[in-house]
Amino acid sequence: MQKHHDGPDRTHQRPEGLDDTLVEALGSLSKARETTERARGHLYAFHQLTGTADLELDRAVALLREAGRPEWADRVAAEILGRNVIPGHWTFQVVEAYDDTYYEPFRALEGAAVEQLAGGRRHLYEAEMKEARRTTGHPDHTARPGTH
Repeated sequence: MQKHHDGPDRTHQRPEGLDDTLVEALGSLSKARETTERARGHLYAFHQLTGTADLELDRAVALLREAGRPEWADRVAAEILGRNVIPGHWTFQVVEAYDDTYYEPFRALEGAAVEQLAGGRRHLYEAEMKEARRTTGHPDHTARPGTH
């Protein structure tokens, strides 16, 4: 790793005794948790998009009635409007189950690992990667704000 005079702040320097493999393992755990953040975002998008579609069905039902097709309005209202997305679940229940069953335990475990194994210092792997890839003296390659 290349050393610079304006290296990372203390919170992004590895604690004494933390070896390369453990830093890499914590980086991998962090990357996996960050991926679940993205998955959770997609789940919330699914939740909101499905809700938006369900609310638009009100308009479709009204327009079918206005168009003289009450049988189709009734069918849409009875078969699709307010329908579960999986047995017994609306999307909010899917989101809650994901959060409670997977997301929150994952976040808690990753946080505990960083706290116990790295003294609470997050993103050590990335901080060391940044340090190794910086160009000495370049104003856009400083380790932290306010250094040059």
